[in-house]
Amino acid sequence: MKIMFETQGPPPFVAEILTPRVRFTDLSAGYPGRPVLCQLDAEITALTITALVGPNGSGKSTLLGVMAGVIKPTSGRLHYAGDRPPAFVPQRGAVADALPLTVRQTVEMGRWGDRGPWRRLTRRDQATVDQAMERLGITELATRQLGELSGGQRQRALIAQGLAQESDLLLLDEPATGLDPEARDRIAALLTELVADGVTVVQATHDLEAARSADACLLLRDGQLAGKGHPEHVLTATTLAQIWQPV
Repeated sequence: MKIMFETQGPPPFVAEILTPRVRFTDLSAGYPGRPVLCQLDAEITALTITALVGPNGSGKSTLLGVMAGVIKPTSGRLHYAGDRPPAFVPQRGAVADALPLTVRQTVEMGRWGDRGPWRRLTRRDQATVDQAMERLGITELATRQLGELSGGQRQRALIAQGLAQESDLLLLDEPATGLDPEARDRIAALLTELVADGVTVVQATHDLEAARSADACLLLRDGQLAGKGHPEHVLTATTLAQIWQPV
C-alpha cells in the first residue's frame, strides 16, 4: 500500500514567492534490469534547503543523480527553472583515496564544466576557486593530497568543488555522514548561508536532525514518494515508524 503524507499548501500571498527551481512529474528512473524510482511528482522550491530522507535503497541517491543529469529518467518529465546546470557533490566515499589530487586540484575540477579539463584556467577561474576554498576554510590545505585529509576536511573540499561550479542549485549526497558533530554543524551553517546568497540546496541524508532543520522534506520508500512538505509535519514518529517498518 502506498503511503502519502502531504502538508497543506502555503497561503496565496506566500505561494506567489515560492518559485519551483526543479519540478518532476511522473518521474521514473533506475538501472538496467533494476527500476528504482516510480512515478514521482514533486517540486523543489527555489532558495530553500530540501532534505531527501528514507531508508537505504529508498531511491535518494538515484533521485539526486537524476536531478544532476548523471542518470536518465526512464519516463516522466523533469523541468529546471534556472540557467545553470546543477552542481553535484557525491558521497565522499565515491572519490578514490588513491587519486593523486591535491585539495586545490580537486576544487579546480569544479571549473571544468565551463573550461574543460584540458584548457588552462583563467584568472577569473582561479579567483572563483580561491573564493570557494576560502569559504570552506580549506585554503591552508591547498597542497595537501585529498587522501590525507580527515573526513570533515575532505567533505569541505568536495563542497568547495561544487561551489566552484557557480550554480544556483547544489545537490549533495549524504554530506555529513561519518563526520563529527563540529564538522556537521559547520556544514549545516554553510548550507544556510548559501541559501541566503541565492543557492537552492538539496541534500540526501540519514541524519534526521539535519532533515528536521531543512525547509522542506521529500520522504522516500521503495522508490516512491511517501511524504512531502515541511519536516515538522512529514517526519513524525508515526510516519517514520511506517516508513522504516520491515517490508
